[in-house]
Amino acid sequence: MPGAALAEWQPVEQVKTYGIAGQTGAALYQSIGERGPGFGSNGRAIAHTTFKLTWTRKYEAQGTACAIVTARPKLIITYTLPKPEARLSGPVAASWQTFIAGIEKHERVHGQHITEMVGEIEATSLDLRVEDDAACKKIRVELTRRLGALSDKQRQRGRDFDQVEMSEGGNIRQLILQLVNGP
Repeated sequence: MPGAALAEWQPVEQVKTYGIAGQTGAALYQSIGERGPGFGSNGRAIAHTTFKLTWTRKYEAQGTACAIVTARPKLIITYTLPKPEARLSGPVAASWQTFIAGIEKHERVHGQHITEMVGEIEATSLDLRVEDDAACKKIRVELTRRLGALSDKQRQRGRDFDQVEMSEGGNIRQLILQLVNGP
């Protein structure tokens, strides 16, 4: 019944912004490059999606075995997006709205991937039972092992999605070109 449990929770989503300056698409994009969220050794990103995940789990000894009988997530997804500090003129404002709507749509796909991963973690947790573990110690080691694989899968999925979106002709690449080459 992990699917039923999933229906009981929803992620909390929040949007944070960082200020950028400029009155043209090119200037706005340059400011993003100077002020955007740090992104590993690659410099700065346009936007970024992060999450905080905590769990309420109940482990229960069942004879000589241990099972997880409750696994309730609390997931907070934070989208960090650029926001012009000053009001933009008509054509630039319209161009900016197209750009930022596309960027936010992209980031929300990352959020959906994270939410799906949490659902998989929930299902894995609720299906977990370890024999010969009445003290409920081995189950924690086994759970950690399984969760590592799910986390790795989610990170790879995000990298693959970004690669497609940012490749030649990809959605993010097109949004950048339209913004920079626009008014």
